[in-house]
Amino acid sequence: MFESLSQRLSSTVERLRGRGRLTEANIRESMREVRIALLEADVALPVVQALIQRVQVRAIGQEVMKSLTPGQALIKVVRDELTVVMGAVNTDLNLAAAPPAIVLVAGLQGAGKTTTVAKLARFLRERKKKKVMVVSCDVYRPAAIEQLRTLAGQVEVLFHPSSAGQAPIDIAAAALDAAKKNFADVLIVDTAGRLHVDSEMMDEIKALHASLDPVETLFVVDAMTGQDAANTAKAFADALPLTGVVLTKTDGDARGGAALSVRYITGRPIKFVGAGEKTDALEPFHPDRLAQRILGMGDVLSLVEEVERKVDQEQVQKLAEKVIKGKRFDLNDMKTQLEQMVNMGGMASLIDKLPGMGGMSEQVKSKVNDKQVHHMIAIINSMTKKERRHPDLLKGSRRARVARGSGQQPADVNRLLKQYQQMEKMMSKLGSGGLKGMMRQMKGAMKGMGGPGGFTR
Repeated sequence: MFESLSQRLSSTVERLRGRGRLTEANIRESMREVRIALLEADVALPVVQALIQRVQVRAIGQEVMKSLTPGQALIKVVRDELTVVMGAVNTDLNLAAAPPAIVLVAGLQGAGKTTTVAKLARFLRERKKKKVMVVSCDVYRPAAIEQLRTLAGQVEVLFHPSSAGQAPIDIAAAALDAAKKNFADVLIVDTAGRLHVDSEMMDEIKALHASLDPVETLFVVDAMTGQDAANTAKAFADALPLTGVVLTKTDGDARGGAALSVRYITGRPIKFVGAGEKTDALEPFHPDRLAQRILGMGDVLSLVEEVERKVDQEQVQKLAEKVIKGKRFDLNDMKTQLEQMVNMGGMASLIDKLPGMGGMSEQVKSKVNDKQVHHMIAIINSMTKKERRHPDLLKGSRRARVARGSGQQPADVNRLLKQYQQMEKMMSKLGSGGLKGMMRQMKGAMKGMGGPGGFTR
């Protein structure tokens, strides 16, 4: 999400970063480029106008013009105003109610509502340690109830059965009773969607809302619909007391207009974003972090949180102990590291969160894919256990066999073994000299590239 907008904004503000002084003329010129970039990203026109006006007022004032580093000051202003437009801070779910806290999920058909219910259930079970029950009140879409039953089993939460012959209000009442009997902390109710907003749909969901009195009413909307996402959310917000919005399919939306428009148009906060089909692909929405990513500043906080959550800490500890004891880093260890990278969402996901990568061209980003990582894992899988423990055994005929077994070329096997040798060499230095020894090695490598402690210019 935001690839095209990020590149345009990053290049615009980068031109101003090194300027000793800014004038009203070049600020206005920059704002014109920012306006075009936002409109191309399918951001709603009222949002663009409000954002540009606020940035210009602050930029032409003393805050930027009198700054010692006006270019950097302007970037800060743009970041701050982007954050304000998207909602300033993350708004968490309000589950402060007598159990079960009821979460009602609404949205149009095809927005990913049922999948989002499962993702949210997993999020609450794993990260909030809640006992969750889900129920489907969608008696119109074929197999909707069965889909939720399957997903509930996958994410290991309670499922309350329902059938197409029941009335949605009766289903909800029975589910609430079952949630109380099972001592569930949260009950998530999936509602029926339509292809468009209609009065019949609104009347049904209003009746459901009145009977359940949920603590959270979330509207699920497809980010790829751009400005229409904000307009649809507005229609629901006018009819229902929405407490928040969930943006889905953000991984398929390169523009990001919906994320920048929804909060301003509806007045409701974006609480979560979904980026992928897997049930763990749901993240809390942090406007400040996203604003930094749009401007190419990265998102280190989210990266750290992701590492803590997705990396197998036990495996990390085992490898650390192995290296410290001076034991050899082998191909099994390398495979574990590659698998950890895949679990983190792959190279593209990591690059997106690293500072300074926002300005990377699409051509370069497209080359950074996870196919190579999967190919490397396949090559290691084609080796015998003995070969993985003793890579020195992999000579000509063995390498040819491994290449055939993994569907790769002998050159690919050679390349992997060369990368392994580099990693093994680095690990052995770390083991023999500890962290200080590693730092000395790095410092020596930097000196070799010029200068006493860094690169030559």
